[in-house]
Amino acid sequence: MNVVLLEPEIPPNTGNVARLCAATNSTLHLIEPLGFQLDDRQLKRAGMDYWEHLVWHRWPNWPAFISGIPPGARLWFVESGGAKIYDEVRFAKEDYLIFGRETAGIPTALLEQYRKCWLRIPMFNAPARSLNLSNCVALVLYEALRQLNFPGEARDGREGGRTKE
Repeated sequence: MNVVLLEPEIPPNTGNVARLCAATNSTLHLIEPLGFQLDDRQLKRAGMDYWEHLVWHRWPNWPAFISGIPPGARLWFVESGGAKIYDEVRFAKEDYLIFGRETAGIPTALLEQYRKCWLRIPMFNAPARSLNLSNCVALVLYEALRQLNFPGEARDGREGGRTKE
């Protein structure tokens, strides 16, 4: 899977997503401008020592990202207001899950351009507008991986990196 953070602003969120991507063998794409420096202490702390195990790409902007991915790649935009809930689609292993800035989300013009690929996470309490970015990525990414029967998971009696006793 591919996880795309469009103009992320908060270093610990990006670090958590990097750790999640490393643990799930997913590729992380960071699209500038970023709200922090990549050598940010909080970014590295949240990502722990997983950065060395992570496949990731940095893109200068949205057009560069779009021109750099395979033609026909499936993009899924996760943002409030989408017509479908994230579990109502069938994901493929090379899909791109796109998440917007913590304070502004994905730009409306982009969502309108990709309206058929606009997914939402249900919210049940009206005052709650959104969830934490890294939580949203985890929800949608793990649903996609579940649908794909968790590709690459060690099924040799090991769980969480420890051998069963």
